[in-house]
Amino acid sequence: MSYHNFEEYNIKVTDKIRNQYSNIINEVGEDAAREGLVKTPERAAKAMQFLTQGYQQDAAEILKGAMFKEDYSEMVIVKNIELYSLCEHHMLPFFGKAHIAYIPNGHIVGLSKLPRVVDVFARRLQVQERLTHDILECINNTLKPQGVAVVIEASHMCMMMRGVQKQNSVTTTSGFRGQFEKIETRNEFLKLISSDLG
Repeated sequence: MSYHNFEEYNIKVTDKIRNQYSNIINEVGEDAAREGLVKTPERAAKAMQFLTQGYQQDAAEILKGAMFKEDYSEMVIVKNIELYSLCEHHMLPFFGKAHIAYIPNGHIVGLSKLPRVVDVFARRLQVQERLTHDILECINNTLKPQGVAVVIEASHMCMMMRGVQKQNSVTTTSGFRGQFEKIETRNEFLKLISSDLG
């Protein structure tokens, strides 16, 4: 299935999830029938479906739909791609930025497709390490470039709101394939994503 945002929701699925949220609200000591909460289970059910819609999407097909033959063979970088995901351990959000680069090998891809690939994998229950790997491997296997690099910087609410409660911590993960495994190419990429070119 190609990329899309949920505008309509499966009524049966929404009802099932809504009932579960009603039970959770009651179990933590609140009243799901209270005026301010009466519509919350349905809103939460729809929000959860939106935040996990990546399970119904195919990132490789998104890339294949916008691949173009081109002789360009220098580094292409899309940086500061906003991402929002749910940690699979506590189902709390983590959010930050992804930076992606690739070196074409006969094909380029529409630039908007790289953020969409990020969204497909981010809108699943994730850990940052696997999210980085999923994005990297999808681009590498589908576009077959000379090289691909992915760096993600994110803050995790499971660390900020509970547990160690460290509000200013940022987690960085990275992955490199092909030409980016060479230190000089990797360093060029890391320098470019850390610089303000504007």
